[in-house]
Amino acid sequence: MLRSGDEYLAGIRDGRAVYIGKERVADVTDHPAFANAARMYAAMYDLKRADDMRDVLWVEDGGERYPAWFLKPRDRRDLEIRTAAHRAIAAFSHGLLGRSPDHVASSITGLSIGSQVFDRDGGGFSERIDAYYEHARSGDLYLAYAILPPQGARKPELYQSADRSPPTLRVTAEDSEGVVLNGMKMLATGAVFADELWIGNIIPLAPSQVKESVTCAVPVNAPGVALWARKPFGATQGIEFHNPLSHRFDESDSMIVFKDVHVPWERVFVHDNPALSRDIYVRTPAHYMSNHQSNVRFAAKLRLLVGLASKVARSNGARDIPAVREELADIASMEAAYGGMIDGQLQAFGETGNGYVHVNPRYMYAAINYAVEHYGRICDRVRTLMGGGVFQMPASIDVADDPALGPVFEDYWSTADEAATERMKLFHLAWDLLGSEFAMRHDQYEKFYVGPRFIVRDYNFRHVPWDDYEGLVDSIMAGYGTR
Repeated sequence: MLRSGDEYLAGIRDGRAVYIGKERVADVTDHPAFANAARMYAAMYDLKRADDMRDVLWVEDGGERYPAWFLKPRDRRDLEIRTAAHRAIAAFSHGLLGRSPDHVASSITGLSIGSQVFDRDGGGFSERIDAYYEHARSGDLYLAYAILPPQGARKPELYQSADRSPPTLRVTAEDSEGVVLNGMKMLATGAVFADELWIGNIIPLAPSQVKESVTCAVPVNAPGVALWARKPFGATQGIEFHNPLSHRFDESDSMIVFKDVHVPWERVFVHDNPALSRDIYVRTPAHYMSNHQSNVRFAAKLRLLVGLASKVARSNGARDIPAVREELADIASMEAAYGGMIDGQLQAFGETGNGYVHVNPRYMYAAINYAVEHYGRICDRVRTLMGGGVFQMPASIDVADDPALGPVFEDYWSTADEAATERMKLFHLAWDLLGSEFAMRHDQYEKFYVGPRFIVRDYNFRHVPWDDYEGLVDSIMAGYGTR
């Protein structure tokens, strides 16, 4: 099934409990904080159904059509199909959606590929994850996940007391029908626009955290589920001209609060097993597949940054200054190197051992580290190219419509090659990506995309063939003696 944009919008007008401060949002498709982004996601759903996307964004198997990010890859060609789909979605959003619908879906696909892991320690839940994969695929669902404990829960002595419940999500009751959840999870990016939530644990749990080890799927509108959204960035910004990116691409982030939420057993995938609750991501291709999507998405953002840097330098009249050309060339070379890292993941793919393949994990984690280390620096370099141009612009484009002010604006703010309105449009776009609240959210988001730097580097450490590299040293040392 391939849902249309209208079908998608109808599916998220369902009485979900979304809060902006104390305000409960009645309909995320209509509220000014979310309506533009909801329509953007609807357009993304329609994109899959466009004639020129039939060989890019979806595949057909046994008469069933489904999004390409649900394809279980068996060879390099399948990996290329998946990557092409990620690139099309990333191009649509300019890489500004960290959790577009192809992200968590890729993780679920990877979990199903390695579903035998769910039977470890007598779990016997492999059939459940396979069934959930089929459910998400056939329904063309947009899934979001919350797989981190709230920060306060990471040091129990900070919150544990006789009269206070721990904030982290846990199973508080269970019966023959399922489990009951109470507590909180972070940080569900895109959840206000999603169909269902995947709840789990990407950070290792202590052996004692048995009841916190639950992994499950819950509809966003399930009774007792509340989404506490951060401050929206596109709600009160006025016309698109002034904030062209946050106007439609603010995907939102939410804390998920559970109050006596009942989850049926068929939607519970890990239960009372702290080690397994994290291992399902690293002992299957799930983490590789979802983060390959993040690499492709980041590459689209880099292309936007390179284009913006060039346009800003041209608008300032500085593009042909040798030092500026050198700066642009260096930024562009970084973008090209990153693109090569993505292509390498496909060329040097790995095998799962059960008939499927996955992208090269070492190259994928190296790309994540590259993004974490360089995104903020690249943005700062583009801001340097902007100079003070953004602050020279009037407060509003409405000056262009004023009979007295408009001619002055056009006369003084234009250049020989660029009209005043176009220059203002460019600098507003640049500021929205590089200096606004929306921009700072992206800076922080990229910095902690898969966790703090030490976690990113640990992923890289784990995938280095240290014995092979040390063997090179040993082979040289073995070739000469002490005399």
